[in-house]
Amino acid sequence: MISGIGASLAGLAAFEKKVSVAANNIANSNTAGYKRTESVITDDGSGLPELTLKRDDTPGPLVQEADGKLSEQSNVDLAQELTQTMVAQRGYEANLKALQAQNNMLGKALDILV
Repeated sequence: MISGIGASLAGLAAFEKKVSVAANNIANSNTAGYKRTESVITDDGSGLPELTLKRDDTPGPLVQEADGKLSEQSNVDLAQELTQTMVAQRGYEANLKALQAQNNMLGKALDILV
């Protein structure tokens, strides 16, 4: 049961960081030249979730400035970031529910022993 608690806590940490990365991308979506950070939750080899971060170097759209120069805008897709935020929120909630269920089971086990 303790390993289940550890897995739930690792999941909570991974999804919390995923929301943070998406929030940072959204906050910088109007910053010229900003490159979004992609976050993917993977297995760390021992069965626990791990967040992998990678910078997305695809070019953003080019916009012509008033002086005639072209400037590259951010490559952040707000629809994709908001979707990632919702997925991360649901993952966080699922891990929280699992942690609460494990807490209840441990409480019942202690009640039986006492």
